[in-house]
Amino acid sequence: MILSSFVPWLLTSAVLAVGLIVLFVRKRRQERAVDRFSERVWQLTSESGAAGRIGLEGNPKALGQLGSAVNKLLEDLEQRGARLLDREHMFQRLVETVHDAVLVHRERILFANSRFLALLNLSASEVVGRSLTEFVAPEYAELVESNLRRRLLGEPAAARYEVELVGAQAQVTRVELSSTVIDSAGEAALLLTALEMLPESGPVAVPSRPRAMVTLDAMGESVITVDAEGRIDYINLAAETLLGQRFDQVMGKAFSEVATLVDETDRRSLGDPVRKALTTGGRVTMGRRAVLVPAGAGPERSVEISVTPLRFDGKEILGLVLVLHDTSELRGLTRQMTYQASHDALTGLVNRREFERRLQEAMDSAQTGNVGHALCYLDLDRFKVVNDTCGHTAGDNMLREVASLIKEAVRDSDTVGRIGGDEFALLLVGCPLEKARQIADDVVRSVNDYRFVWKDKIFNIGVSIGLVEIGASGGAIEDIMNAADSACYVAKKQGGLHVHVYSAREEASARHSGEIHWLQKLQGALRDSKFELYYQPIVQARANGMRGPALEVFVRLTGDKGQPGAPTAEFIRAAERYRLMPHIDRWVVQAVLSALGRGGMKLPPGRSVAINIAGQTLGDADFLEFVVDCFDHTGANPGDICFEVTESSVVANLDHAQRFIAVLHGMGCEFALDNFGSGLSSFATLRTLPMDYLKIDGSFISNLAGDSVNQAMVAAMIELSRSLNFRVVAEQVEDQLSLDTVTDMGIDFVQGFVFGRPQPLSMVPSPG
Repeated sequence: MILSSFVPWLLTSAVLAVGLIVLFVRKRRQERAVDRFSERVWQLTSESGAAGRIGLEGNPKALGQLGSAVNKLLEDLEQRGARLLDREHMFQRLVETVHDAVLVHRERILFANSRFLALLNLSASEVVGRSLTEFVAPEYAELVESNLRRRLLGEPAAARYEVELVGAQAQVTRVELSSTVIDSAGEAALLLTALEMLPESGPVAVPSRPRAMVTLDAMGESVITVDAEGRIDYINLAAETLLGQRFDQVMGKAFSEVATLVDETDRRSLGDPVRKALTTGGRVTMGRRAVLVPAGAGPERSVEISVTPLRFDGKEILGLVLVLHDTSELRGLTRQMTYQASHDALTGLVNRREFERRLQEAMDSAQTGNVGHALCYLDLDRFKVVNDTCGHTAGDNMLREVASLIKEAVRDSDTVGRIGGDEFALLLVGCPLEKARQIADDVVRSVNDYRFVWKDKIFNIGVSIGLVEIGASGGAIEDIMNAADSACYVAKKQGGLHVHVYSAREEASARHSGEIHWLQKLQGALRDSKFELYYQPIVQARANGMRGPALEVFVRLTGDKGQPGAPTAEFIRAAERYRLMPHIDRWVVQAVLSALGRGGMKLPPGRSVAINIAGQTLGDADFLEFVVDCFDHTGANPGDICFEVTESSVVANLDHAQRFIAVLHGMGCEFALDNFGSGLSSFATLRTLPMDYLKIDGSFISNLAGDSVNQAMVAAMIELSRSLNFRVVAEQVEDQLSLDTVTDMGIDFVQGFVFGRPQPLSMVPSPG
């Protein structure tokens, strides 16, 4: 917004200033003849001398000739064997013949003539040996210092500019400084003249030309003027920097010989703006996407350019003024901000917002044309094991490597996005379903073959992919994303390392529709507290008074109109899918502790009630605080509670699980490892946790009496539990033969239909 209001004013000022320069230069070229200057210099510096003084009048050509004369004089004197003192005397004599204020400067002032000393009202001893910056107003000190340094080094710098000198009595004199390089005692020095800027009564003031030039040189915008034939006759310092070429290198050339303009997106030529302006006779602008390509070695720059005709009496075109605004930094910042807003900082992939924008474009094109696309939803398997075992730094490194693997497995035209913690998505544009399936299979194989190494650990992960075809009949973007997510969920339930193609006609879709129905019911049940607790007894296998759980509670939805509640298995899948388990587990914990606290649930001495905690709940950082608050508010005894957690949920949420178990175990709660035996690979980690019970997975108990392999496995688990001082619970004991078998093998507690099916908690018998 600032640039848009500033540029028009800048262009107007530049055009007026340049117009004055062009008219003035042409007038002065006709009026002045300075070629006789050199002859007068040599006449005045001859052995006999001559009367009069040399008037430079701030003329750069005259000043240059004076510098050349000085260098030639000193060179001749040296060749004639003149002493250094004589050479300095002749040099000073020459400079004193100039009626302008003159000084010689290197790092410090070497000489100043009487006219310059008069401007300051100081003596030579008070000036020589000090820097010129000490005699200018503070606001000009940096300008003078920079100009002196650049001129001595031969770098581009203004040959003439205006400053304010401050004299002995603090009087201020505005002068125009002009400089040329000379050879003083074998080293480069600057010969400077100071032309006092006095107001004049004529319509055209002498200072107007240098003031305009200094103004243009001080501008940050690049200004170029061309004559009526399109030939360059002036560029300011900013333009020299932008083009990477000096004025003498471009003077007289056409703009197209100096630089070209191309579009930043496709590199097509934007043409010659000078030719366009001369042809049309009007103003020409090029914005936003123009890139200046200098003919020399200068770097390419993004620019906004305007070309304005200069007219005589509003009719005849005298030339053109080009103003170029360098927008490289601004566009670079804009591109960087755009990139950051649309890309994931960790992996460099597009983020969810940008991915959905591109997906919407693909869906729109599919509805208006015959081309089809495909969407893949990817969910990494076993990622949390890496994240929780080795920390977030390891997890981040693995995500970066996996992102690279996925990008290598897809086509260059495909979009890969990170849309969640360990969730990715692919947009396969113009891709038939069979080809999309092949690409998805390639991604599965690539990730499955990948091994992540972190310090002394090696991990293998996998990926499940849901694939959806995008056609003309596609719905809203939310529907497409949900369908891909649903297909991915089915692939994950099939054991991972699968690609599942979504179809509304398949059973998976029907199940998904059923889950949405359960989602609505669960949300209503949580809102209206329409849950009820059931229990199943846990019986001691040996009458030895051992501590342990007396029953396990289950949650069910309250039935409608007096009907029995729905079994847990019917809604638990939807609760897990839509991450409602932490809310349900909170309801269960609150209900059980409240019942214990008010005496509504009685337990045998030394026995406890077992409560299942889901993996999602263990990963909830706020759940531990909730449980502790429940104990405080209800007054329930922590020793009356045994929390059951599964092996996989602990491993998947190891950091949170360790803290949850350690804090509550310290308060007096007990813990049981549920479904033990279904995955022994992580037992080396789990044995460090303060567990009290192992519940052997029911798959080992089924047909235990007639299965020797299961008997061997159960015997090994019992032996392992004894070595770690864990008590053992056998679940899903369905008949008397199984009960006798587990009892003979040394099981401590038994749970199953042999002792009863789940009943409403209100029917739990009081301890005798």
